[in-house]
Amino acid sequence: MDITYLLWLQDLRVSMNDALTPFFEQLSLFSVRDILLIPAFVFWCINKRKGLFILFAWKISQTLNSIVKLTACIYRPWIRDPSIVPAGDAIKTAGGYSFPSGHTMMFTPIYGGLAAVTKNKAVRFLLVVLILVSGFARNYLGVHTPQDVIVGLLLGVLSLYIAHWTLNYVDRRPEKDTLVMIVCVVVSVLTLVYVTYKPYPMDYVDGKLLVDPKKMTIDAWGDAGAFAPLAVFWYIERRFIKFEPAGWNVKGVILCLIGLIPLHFMIWNLGGISSGMFGAHLGKFVSKSVMIFYIMIVWPLVIKLFSGKKA
Repeated sequence: MDITYLLWLQDLRVSMNDALTPFFEQLSLFSVRDILLIPAFVFWCINKRKGLFILFAWKISQTLNSIVKLTACIYRPWIRDPSIVPAGDAIKTAGGYSFPSGHTMMFTPIYGGLAAVTKNKAVRFLLVVLILVSGFARNYLGVHTPQDVIVGLLLGVLSLYIAHWTLNYVDRRPEKDTLVMIVCVVVSVLTLVYVTYKPYPMDYVDGKLLVDPKKMTIDAWGDAGAFAPLAVFWYIERRFIKFEPAGWNVKGVILCLIGLIPLHFMIWNLGGISSGMFGAHLGKFVSKSVMIFYIMIVWPLVIKLFSGKKA
C-alpha cells in the first residue's frame, strides 16, 4: 500500500512536470538546515523558557530518531522497489535508512513547539498546517513512505511531551537541575555506544552494500551525541550566566538577528570544516556541539553584555 501511494504521487509529479518539486525540495532543505535559527531567536529574543523548551524537544527528537532508525534499519523506498524514482535532488539528502523520517523529526518539535507556546490561534493553525505539508513533502519527493512520516510525527510529539515534563519538573524542583543534566548526558552517551557497536544488516546487490552502517552512525554522533552538550550548556547558563532575553524591541531584535548570521554560517559550513579536522564521526559531534555552545552560551553572553540587563 505504501509503495502504491508513492507511485501514485510519482505519476502525479510527472503529470505536473515537477511543477511543485522545487518548492517541496526547498521546504525539506529548510527543515534540516536553517530551521534551527527559529528556536535560537526565540531563546535569545522573545522568551527564554519557551525557546529552551523547543531546543530540548528538538534534541530529544534527534536522539529518539537515532535510536529507532538504527534499530529498525528499514531501507529507502527506491531500494525496496526500483520503480520508485525520487524527485529532483531529494535523494542527495536522503541516504541510509528510511524509518522514521529524520526530516519529520526535525521540523515537528520545532514547528510543534512554536505552536505549543504561541497564544495566537491563527499562527498555531498555520504551524500545524506547515508540519503536515512538510511531512507530505517527504512522500511527494519519494524519499519516505507514509509510515516513516507518521511515526516521525508521533515521535516528534512525544519529544515535545518529554521536554515539557522535564522542564516543568525542574521548574518545580530547581535543585534537581544537576540530576536532569546527568540523565541527559547518560542517555546521550549510551545512545552513542548502542548505535556504534550494535550489529547491522549487511545486504549486498551486485557486490554493492545497500547501506553502509558506518555512514549511518555519523549522523547519530551529531544528533544523539549533541544531546549531552545541550544539557551541559543549559546547566552552565542556568547556574552561572542567567541572561535575560534581549526583548521584542528594535534594539533586541537587531541584536538577535545579528546573532543569527554566524549561526547560519555554522549550519552550512561547520560540518565540513570539523569533519576535515576531526574525522566524520567526531567532526559531526564537534560541529553540532559548537553550534549549541554558540546558542546557549556565546550569544547569551553577548546579549547580557549589550543589553545591560542583570539576572
